[in-house]
Amino acid sequence: MASSKATILILALKILGKLPLRAAQLIGRFLGFIGWALHTGSRKVTETNLDICFPGLSDQEKARLVRSSLRHTGQTMMEIPLMWEWPVEKCLGLIREIEGEELLKEATADGKGLILLAPHLGNWELAGLYFSSRYKMAALYSPPHIKEFEDYMIRVRGRLGSELVRGDRRGLARLITLLREGEVAGILPDQSPRGKGNAYAPFFGMDVRTMTLVAKLMQKSGAAALMTYAERLKDGEGFRLVIRKCAPGMADPDPVVATTALNLSVENCVREAPEQYQWEYKRMRHRPPGEVNPYKPDRIC
Repeated sequence: MASSKATILILALKILGKLPLRAAQLIGRFLGFIGWALHTGSRKVTETNLDICFPGLSDQEKARLVRSSLRHTGQTMMEIPLMWEWPVEKCLGLIREIEGEELLKEATADGKGLILLAPHLGNWELAGLYFSSRYKMAALYSPPHIKEFEDYMIRVRGRLGSELVRGDRRGLARLITLLREGEVAGILPDQSPRGKGNAYAPFFGMDVRTMTLVAKLMQKSGAAALMTYAERLKDGEGFRLVIRKCAPGMADPDPVVATTALNLSVENCVREAPEQYQWEYKRMRHRPPGEVNPYKPDRIC
C-alpha cells in the first residue's frame, strides 16, 4: 500500500513538474483562493497566527494579508514539483537578482563552515538548490512516512551532490563534522521542534518552543550563520534571492538568549515579505507548560 501511494505521489509530481512557472503559480493562487473561500483549517490557522503576530492590523488589512498568504502558500506548493523535476539550470535561471551576496564572501573567507537558515518564506526549495550549486552542502531534513517517497526526495534534492542528513543525533554529529571541514549546512529554523533539549523564546512576542540545534552547531563547529530566502516576484517573473545577517547572540551558551536571537532573525526576514510566509503552519502550538494553545483555546500546553 505504501509503495502504491509513493508511486502515485511521484507520478503526480512528475506530471506537475512539466508545467511552466506562470501556469503553476496561477493554479497555486487558485488553490489558495479556494482555501480562503471555503474557510478551511488553513485559513483559520493563518488568521490565528496573524492575530498573534500583527495585532495592530485593521480587520481589512488582516483579511487582505490572510488571502495573500493562502495564495502564496498555494504557489509554493505548486512550485515544488518544478524545483524537483525541472533541469537545475532552468530552476536557477528563475533567480533574477541576488541581494547580500557579499555576506557570503565574508562568512566563508576564513575557511570556516557556514550555516544557512532558510525560513518557510518564499520558495525555500529554490534557495537550497542555488546554494547546493555553489557549495558542498548538507541539508537537514525530516524523513516522510513513506520510505519509497523518501528515496525520491533524497534523489531530487541531492542531484547536485547535496547531502541530506536526518534530524537525529547521528545527523547532528554529521553536520558538526561537515561544518568543521568548512562546508555549508542548510536548516529550516522555524519549525516547532519536538522532544527535550529545546528552549522557549519569543517569536513575534509569544514564547514558543524553539530549536537549540543552530546554537549547538555554531558552538561546536565555530561556523558562522546567515539567513536566506527566495522572494517571489510578481507575474511569474521569477525570484529574488535575499541573504541577511543574523541577530547577534545566536551562538550564546544560554539557550534562551540563543533561541531568542534565532527567532528574531526569522522575524526580521518575515517582516520584509509577510505575505510570503507560511502562516498556515501551527508555529505557536508548543508553548510553555500552563499556557493556552492558541489553535485550541480549550487546551493547556
